[in-house]
Amino acid sequence: MANFTAVIDSCVLYSATLRDVLLRAASTDLFRARWSDAINQEWTSSLLENRTDIKLADLKRTVELMSRAVPDCLVTHYEPLIDSLKLPDPGDRHVLAAAIRCDADVIVTNNIKDFPKTVLSQYQIEVQAPDVFLGHLFDLDKIAFSETIKDHRASLRNPKMDVETFLQMYLSNGLPITVSKLETVKELI
Repeated sequence: MANFTAVIDSCVLYSATLRDVLLRAASTDLFRARWSDAINQEWTSSLLENRTDIKLADLKRTVELMSRAVPDCLVTHYEPLIDSLKLPDPGDRHVLAAAIRCDADVIVTNNIKDFPKTVLSQYQIEVQAPDVFLGHLFDLDKIAFSETIKDHRASLRNPKMDVETFLQMYLSNGLPITVSKLETVKELI
């Protein structure tokens, strides 16, 4: 079982690429991934609003598959904490509340500024961008992480991607640190 827990924010789950790599990494026990129904609601609503080609039924299936891939991923009973929390964006309080409730070590988000260290330090929680977080997973166990990335690349069949194209996709998804580390183990991915 993984020895640390990360709450994944909706802005990270919104990206299919980031969602896929993080779920694959969580399924190998590199870390314990957690989120809430409210986080699921945020990213799925945003995706439906921004992508008319995606159907609600498909997203419901994705959420179901996420829950199967990462058992015990849903944080519950965090709602009573929300009103007592102070963040720059009050709409993010539910994310922090979920992180507190599940004793998370880190919140993985693209909205770093919305989770000030001064607030999070009170709960011994860090905030990290997905690229930084994935870089730490590589440093934690580069073999297991490389296998995760290899599986991710192999799952993409339409079109099938060579390593260079795959790493370029990661770059276009804002993962330069991760790509830099993966460049050192190309033969493993």
